[in-house]
Amino acid sequence: MIKYQLICEMTHEFEGWFQTSATFDAQNDAGLLSCPVCDSAKIRRALMTPNLASPKRRRGPTVVDARPLDAAASEATTPNPPKAAMTVAAFDESIAQLRQLQRKIKAECRDVGTNFAAEARKIHYGDSPAENIYGQSTAEEREQLADEGIDVVAMPWLPPEH
Repeated sequence: MIKYQLICEMTHEFEGWFQTSATFDAQNDAGLLSCPVCDSAKIRRALMTPNLASPKRRRGPTVVDARPLDAAASEATTPNPPKAAMTVAAFDESIAQLRQLQRKIKAECRDVGTNFAAEARKIHYGDSPAENIYGQSTAEEREQLADEGIDVVAMPWLPPEH
């Protein structure tokens, strides 16, 4: 089962569990999903962050899909703005938290670059030792990994600070 953070056109966030990524797509395309708050049928996946366990509680490798943030990806994952706009201070705080998460990922995980999907499979199937990795993958590769039962998280990757 895959747990997705979902968001409706009115920016209400909620979670949903699906057998596969394709199951979510099929149900959403058929209009079978609706917001529990406003009943809107315009649903999409929300941006999700990885859940990194502490070393004492870690059960297996944490796999993170990190890819550069570009305008197209930003528009595709950004919910409709709420009635009250986000303040500059709140935005700066969000960016600071994302940078802190990136530092943690870099410190605790190995960068496998564009070989992310292949490396995640090797770890999942026991062909490589279990370890935490991050790198880049396409939407199609992430969907294939999800269909194979390999949990990955896509997140924006900010460029280095200047």
